Amino acid sequence: MRNVMLFVLLGIGMTFNVYAEISEPAPAVRSDPDFDNGRKALEAQNWKLAIENFSKVAAKDQKNADAQNGLGYAWRKSGNLELAFKHYNEALRLDPRHRGAHEYIGEAYLMANNLAKAEEHLTALDKLCFFPCEEYTDLKKAVEEYKRGKK
Repeated sequence: MRNVMLFVLLGIGMTFNVYAEISEPAPAVRSDPDFDNGRKALEAQNWKLAIENFSKVAAKDQKNADAQNGLGYAWRKSGNLELAFKHYNEALRLDPRHRGAHEYIGEAYLMANNLAKAEEHLTALDKLCFFPCEEYTDLKKAVEEYKRGKK
């Protein structure tokens, strides 16, 4: 029995090693200064500047789900849920597995008092994250807080 368990554990270890080799990030791609400035603007909570920078990135690269997610985040934080949903949905159209977009659109749905839609994105994150990921954990916490506030 002990040998079988060791074999199983070694097999799991090998599986993770293979996965780690497959999932290694691509060589560094030249950074886009507009994208970098958009991120810095988000960190500084300068929503207007973030929108300006991520809009430039989106205009240059119409397949950039991260730029769309950044736009959605900046619009949500600036209070415009309509534009936030537009950009989050575009991010998810471009990349249905975009964990950040799932988390943030779920939070936007909570702001719009649509618990069911927020929970749909929580379920999507649960499927996307093999182990609990930060996006899943954060949205789960937001959903739980929303439910407590409604009682």
